[in-house]
Amino acid sequence: MNTKNPSSKKILAQNKRARFDYEISKSFVAGMVLRGYEVKSVRNGNISLKESFVRVERGEVWLINAHISKWKFADITDYDPRIRRKLLLTKREVEELRILQDAKKMAIIPLEIFSQNGKLKVKIGAGKGRKKYDKRKKIKEREMKRQVREDIAGIEKF
Repeated sequence: MNTKNPSSKKILAQNKRARFDYEISKSFVAGMVLRGYEVKSVRNGNISLKESFVRVERGEVWLINAHISKWKFADITDYDPRIRRKLLLTKREVEELRILQDAKKMAIIPLEIFSQNGKLKVKIGAGKGRKKYDKRKKIKEREMKRQVREDIAGIEKF
């Protein structure tokens, strides 16, 4: 008997830098168009979302600059790991992303890639870039929270 829950979500890759560099206001979940050997490579964890972004062009949504390494058993000679990959969203979501990108000048960034119900999905977020002083403020808040947690843990030991 299989003890794994088929509807469980398994995170395969995260873009941790995105939440630090951008103030994410809206997020979407999209499917990805991949070839079979790319799917196997992603499931093995051979993907990087560093420096990747999402664009809406001519009514289609594209994941650009995501690096998916070549699957070691694939017999492909001319493989480009940073090829543009199409994302699958509803028409309403595509239009909403287009408005966020064009009219509101928001950046659209992939946040994480995960497997759900046997399908690979990408969570994308739209947000404004943070200024340097906002980043410093966020670091300071994080340090203060960590210090409070350490102080509480020290008190509980006694």
